[in-house]
Amino acid sequence: MDIGHSIRVVFFDAADTLFHVKGSVAEIYLRHAVEFGFAQTPESLSAIKLAFGRAFRDAPPPIFAATEPVQIKHSERLWWFDVVHNVFYRVGMFERFDDFFERVFQVFEEPGAWQLFPETVRTLAALKTQGVELGIISNFDSRLFSVLRGLGLADAFDTVTISSLAQAAKPAPRIFQLALDKHAVDPEEALHIGDSLRDDVEGARKAGLHAVLLDRGGTQQTAAGVQIIRSLEELVPLLDRLDQ
Repeated sequence: MDIGHSIRVVFFDAADTLFHVKGSVAEIYLRHAVEFGFAQTPESLSAIKLAFGRAFRDAPPPIFAATEPVQIKHSERLWWFDVVHNVFYRVGMFERFDDFFERVFQVFEEPGAWQLFPETVRTLAALKTQGVELGIISNFDSRLFSVLRGLGLADAFDTVTISSLAQAAKPAPRIFQLALDKHAVDPEEALHIGDSLRDDVEGARKAGLHAVLLDRGGTQQTAAGVQIIRSLEELVPLLDRLDQ
């Protein structure tokens, strides 16, 4: 039943908004690196976490000139290879790094590496019941489609817009505009929610969308006027308030 929300489309970030890695990214990388000959020390886990933060800051946006699916996937893989190589160049390179990378790159395509947040499915169902269209806007690569299928989310979304296919990455307004165009709505008719103040909130706002920060741990420092929720369950009441 459509209750006539002024918000016609709700867009979601993907990882750490709808679902999360089982354990931590650094733990998964460390575990598989050890299997392929990485010399672990007591400081390895914290060093990998720190190096990943720096590698992501140094990396260019995941935008590629390729347009063919095979070429896009190859470009995505090379982008991640550079990031992970940057990490282990800092924390300790090892002989079978290439084999390790092939394995760990595959791991994050497997649904078993991911876990839904408890309220994800019922929140999406509640929004659908109210006639709201649903989309994803994510800088995740094309492995996202396998993850969504494996987690049972693929049919919940009307559209999925990812940076490597859109040739634009959050927080650039272009990726938000491309997602809006798929739904034929104006920016003020859409809301985007995600866990990154820069990519999700500031990016969406610059594109003219309503934006909400998902801060599950209550740890993010934000500017005045940023709408914050601690769980996706707060979304439906939030839409009601926006209509008022």
